[in-house]
Amino acid sequence: MKIAISADSTCDLPQEFVEKYDIRLNAMPFSLGEDDLRHDGVTGTTQDVFDYVEKTGKLPTTSAYNEYEYTEHFNKIKQDYDAIIHFSFSWGISSTGEHARMASKNFKNVYTIDTKTVSVGISLLILKCVELIKQGLDVKEIVDRMEKLKEKVQISFLIDTLTYLHKGGRCSGIANISAKILSIKPRISLVDGKMVVTKKYIGNINNALIRYCDDLLKEANPNKQRVFVAYSSPLPVTEKIKQKLKDYGFLEIIEAQVGPSIAIHCGKGTLGLAFLSE
Repeated sequence: MKIAISADSTCDLPQEFVEKYDIRLNAMPFSLGEDDLRHDGVTGTTQDVFDYVEKTGKLPTTSAYNEYEYTEHFNKIKQDYDAIIHFSFSWGISSTGEHARMASKNFKNVYTIDTKTVSVGISLLILKCVELIKQGLDVKEIVDRMEKLKEKVQISFLIDTLTYLHKGGRCSGIANISAKILSIKPRISLVDGKMVVTKKYIGNINNALIRYCDDLLKEANPNKQRVFVAYSSPLPVTEKIKQKLKDYGFLEIIEAQVGPSIAIHCGKGTLGLAFLSE
């Protein structure tokens, strides 16, 4: 049986892996004012988001794929593959997963997984799925394994500014002002499929990120096979963090820039780490 891997472009998997493993991505829609774009790296980019906010002071908006669009997406993949495993953005945050699940009912051997994670947390699962497909496992066994493995995904982001969260209504004006005055950098983690502030750091973003990295490695019990370093905009401290991860013993360190859909919510200066726990 020929098995395809599908996901939304919000998984932020670097293009080299998308092409190498023929990962079938939905280019998720977002809007810059009246301009409707796609999270595909061509019609709409992360930098476009930052430029728009700087120019207008307004926040772009995101929207979900509907059931019809997922049906079209799966139908196209089915022309080349016998089965599909679709990895959805956490259902606790977005309705896209439910729409994908409804669409999957129109097909045989199309499975949708609520990853309970976002961004490169989904990419971790995709790359593990690639490994299981290569082993020749049955599609149902792969899905069962992925359902268990998703509970081991550890992903969090350290955010430099609350401005984007404030513009999006996810942070009060008082909290935003206080964070600026005190230089508070919140660590946002995925807990049971939802975003939760799990720690706060004080100081400039570069120093805070070093402490954030140290804390994660102490608190978690990482599987050292692979780690993602994801950021919204390039940061000087990224190389230091990658060196820390290498010294810790990670065998594969993958650098990824998050796409527009994630950047709209986290803003510039955001960096996150994702790995599987033992």
